[in-house]
Amino acid sequence: MSVLNEIKGVFEKIPVGPLGIISLESSKELGELINSRLISRRKEIAESEPELLAYPEFLRETFLISHKTYRFATGEGKAVINESVRGHDIFILVDIGNYSCKFKMFGMECPMSPDDHFQDLKRIIAAIGGKARRITVIMPMLYEGRQHKRMTRESLDCAIALQELERLGVDNILTFDAHDPRVQNAIPLKGFENLHPTYQIIKTILSTEKDLKIDKSSMMVISPDEGGINRSLYYSSMLGLDLGLFYKRRDYTRVVNGRNPIIKHEFLGDSVLGKDILIVDDLLSSGESILDIARELKRRKARNIYVAVTFALFTEGIREFQECYEKGIINRLYATNLTYRRPELRQAPWYVDVDVSKFIAYLIDTLNYDQSLSLLMDPSDKIRKLLNNHNIKAGS
Repeated sequence: MSVLNEIKGVFEKIPVGPLGIISLESSKELGELINSRLISRRKEIAESEPELLAYPEFLRETFLISHKTYRFATGEGKAVINESVRGHDIFILVDIGNYSCKFKMFGMECPMSPDDHFQDLKRIIAAIGGKARRITVIMPMLYEGRQHKRMTRESLDCAIALQELERLGVDNILTFDAHDPRVQNAIPLKGFENLHPTYQIIKTILSTEKDLKIDKSSMMVISPDEGGINRSLYYSSMLGLDLGLFYKRRDYTRVVNGRNPIIKHEFLGDSVLGKDILIVDDLLSSGESILDIARELKRRKARNIYVAVTFALFTEGIREFQECYEKGIINRLYATNLTYRRPELRQAPWYVDVDVSKFIAYLIDTLNYDQSLSLLMDPSDKIRKLLNNHNIKAGS
């Protein structure tokens, strides 16, 4: 029996294939962080289990695969991979929201749109040419994730994009805080994981706001709309706080920028008088809705207001947020490094970056060995330990 257990243990440590990461230009910074984390992690593992070094390329100087995406003067492009990926377990990292990437077309410098990034992703997959053993796409902000359902005669862009990736031979897609994870029904026979950086956000908040009192009499979680109620409910349940909800009254007689404009944000919940508020959402686009909610909460005599989002885009710039910070309406904004953050945002005194690179490195390592993601997908125990430690320090 001991021999069988030993054999089983060995087979559990066999990777799918040599690990390779293709970090597109849009995700270069995050890719380098993940690569560094992976190298450190595998060095630590090799010290306690040196037999793993026998597997090909278990430990390398870098797991990043050299590649290049080119653009011709007409705007057309191609992708080139500069080293062999035959038999590799390939993870492709792409940030479809990184508009700081640019290319020249007919002499003009053009910022890359989500469509351009998605096209480069397909070019890289085409350049692999079916030689990799497995392909996993890590797309933190899901391409066309907000165009996930049909209301009238309109396109279903997200579903079509997922089916394109399936036809190109992608085995798994990892994304974060999908606007509606049910879009995975478009590719029911492929792996689709919708991940949440809840633990990383809460950890960063607790390490930054050391004097924060987390109890029902002092703090409340707010959902900015009815669509995010499940996300906010998880936060409030883990933190042991009450939950409030804003819902949007829209003018359905008009369409502005493809949407019915919001008339007013209505509030449902207990009094916020004298309480610290945590507003949680998946995506901050212009920030207008969040600021409207913050102003209403301040009108109701809320104390400090903190905002936590997965993606901070600031499509209209940060000026209005800066003004609200100076007026004492907003205290802090927490957002992950899963997508591009404009330089002035990262330098703002009210902004705190949440690093998710360690989490992604663990995901990649776990998938490379074809192990279950269950423990990584459910951070409840880790969050409880964080809160216990915070409460002990606050009590002392």
